[in-house]
Formats: sequence, C-alpha cells, structure tokens
Amino acid sequence: MSATEQSSAPVDLEAMRRSVRAVLLPDGGSPIEVEAEDAAMAVIEELRSHLERLIPDVESRADKASGSIARYCTLACVGEARGKLRAQPLPRPGGPLGYARRLARVLTALCDHHERMDGESK
Repeated sequence: MSATEQSSAPVDLEAMRRSVRAVLLPDGGSPIEVEAEDAAMAVIEELRSHLERLIPDVESRADKASGSIARYCTLACVGEARGKLRAQPLPRPGGPLGYARRLARVLTALCDHHERMDGESK
C-alpha cells in the first residue's frame, strides 16, 4: 500500500487496540513473557506500523482544533509518539518487551486522542 493510499484509508482503532492488548493487560502486566523476545519483536513491528499510520491522522485532526487545550495535549502526545518511534529496544534481557510496552502505551493514548478529536469534530 502506498503512502497516499495508507493516509486515505480509514484508521482501524479496534485493530490497534487489539495490538495493544497483545502487550498490555488492564492491570499493567503483560501477556508476553520476558523470555519471549521474538514475540516482542514481532509485536514491536506491528505497533510501530500502527503508530506510523495513526500519527499523521491525529496530528491533522489536532491542527483543525485551533487554540484548544485538547489540541495542545494531542500534539504533545504526537511528539511523544514520534520520540518512541525514533528509539530502539535496549540491547538487554527484557529490552524489547519494555520497548513494546512503551509503544503500546503511547498508541493507546493516540487512539484516545483520535476518538476525542473525532467527537469534537461532529
């Protein structure tokens, strides 16, 4: 899928939230074991793909909400997500799992912002 096709495709928040649930449990734990580095690396790629798809959409929605506090909070979250994408898993035991958890938390926040911004535009 090209970048243009990807940016025009609707965002699938439920698929993104399913990916988050593969890494984070509601109590903050993880269904992935620390020893399962391969599983964490596979999930990392999926989470990164979701973030790369969601960031421009959330940013575009925030840009339309001029001057609001929600806009500034959303853009701060976008900046945090970009920082997480620039980072890499730490080369130590549990490093990929920790990185996957950080990606999952910021993806959850962006999904929440997307839903809030969508509600404000209606």
